[in-house]
Amino acid sequence: MCTVSIFPGEENSNSFLLSFNRDEAVNRRTFAPTMHYVNGCEMIFPKDAVAGGTWLGVSDKKRLVGIMNGEFKAHKRNPPYQKSRGVIVKEFLAAEAVKAYAENYDFKGIEPFTMLCADWNLGLVITEMVWDAKQLHLRNIPLKPQIWSSSPLYDSDMKKQRENWFDDFRRNNEITAEKVWDFHHKAGIGDQHIDLIIDRGFLKTQSISQIEISENRKQFRYEELATGNIEILSLDHLV
Repeated sequence: MCTVSIFPGEENSNSFLLSFNRDEAVNRRTFAPTMHYVNGCEMIFPKDAVAGGTWLGVSDKKRLVGIMNGEFKAHKRNPPYQKSRGVIVKEFLAAEAVKAYAENYDFKGIEPFTMLCADWNLGLVITEMVWDAKQLHLRNIPLKPQIWSSSPLYDSDMKKQRENWFDDFRRNNEITAEKVWDFHHKAGIGDQHIDLIIDRGFLKTQSISQIEISENRKQFRYEELATGNIEILSLDHLV
């Protein structure tokens, strides 16, 4: 249950900037990003203490994978589910080829999700995968700035309002990592049910992550909002 934005670099560039606000139950513990080895692959991701998965990571496959709860619209939960969605992120980070892996993956019994994969092995390709509990919808998306809000928390009107904030931000700012970081902290109208940082009592925006892959900087920036602690991990050796 999250908000994600992406700003691809200029044409024929492998650069991009992805920022991710994670909305989660206040009592769900997580660990800050660190190095992990999964299926013979080196990767960096923050870890969910409950299921051991993650919502966002980067691997030595020159790949980023991030996941949001929900599909195109809100769904009715039907537990138990056979696998945590966060575990799927790790599997896709280690896969040899995203599309082939997705087309042969058994998603049956997994709760609906929206997953983004940015791969820059042979030029930047961003793939969106939406699992609606019956069918996988898979497509390469245009290399242009975009924002997503997860369906379980945000209805169509809320999503549209957030898209308008995003468009206003793009029109009125020179896009830098610092300004996008600020947008993910401050965008809104003072309503904590809809702003990019939410507080609904039992559920809050718990962290903000930003991954920058560019000629000048390759890093994973992570802030735990409850403490204000910020960690910055270099990705130079990984990608």
